[in-house]
Amino acid sequence: MSGFNTVFTYDIWQAYIRRDRSDEYYLRIGRWATVGAVVIGIGTAFIAAGFSNIMNYIQALFSVFNAPLFATFIIGMFWKRMTALAGFWSLLLGTLVSLSLYLLYKGGVIDFNSDLEESFWGAGLAFVTAVVVAAIITPLTAPKRDEELRGLVYGMGGIDLKGDVLAGDAVWYRSPVLLGVIAVALAALFYIPVF
Repeated sequence: MSGFNTVFTYDIWQAYIRRDRSDEYYLRIGRWATVGAVVIGIGTAFIAAGFSNIMNYIQALFSVFNAPLFATFIIGMFWKRMTALAGFWSLLLGTLVSLSLYLLYKGGVIDFNSDLEESFWGAGLAFVTAVVVAAIITPLTAPKRDEELRGLVYGMGGIDLKGDVLAGDAVWYRSPVLLGVIAVALAALFYIPVF
């Protein structure tokens, strides 16, 4: 609830709807956002109750929301030419394609062997749709200047790892390779059945 009201109040309401108001005003908005989050939470509980198990519900949500979000994020992170408008439309259309497939499946128009199979197809179609839409819309829009993309897009520079305290800490026991080997060894050890 606190994450929802914080993001809604500061990142949406304060940034785009009502700027330069008092802290008391934003506190009131945050409280109303909390009430809204509770109502949404209750509604989603009723929706989740309609699924045979929680895994099918989570996979349906992931296919509708996470797959197009992941595609949009990855393209924006690695392709400096991607624009905000292309990101918006790729995310929106990817979500709508996956949601449409889900509704067609639930309506009996399209048949899958299981809810999980529908979720896999929905996620795949959402991902592909987001990539294709981004590839079509991006060349039609004006790119951002390289200075605006530094530190946001891979390969654009702007991040000083030498000045970073954690990256500069070169003690042997914080080596990523050593920690990775330990994690894999522990996973293998815990996987071995004990009789």
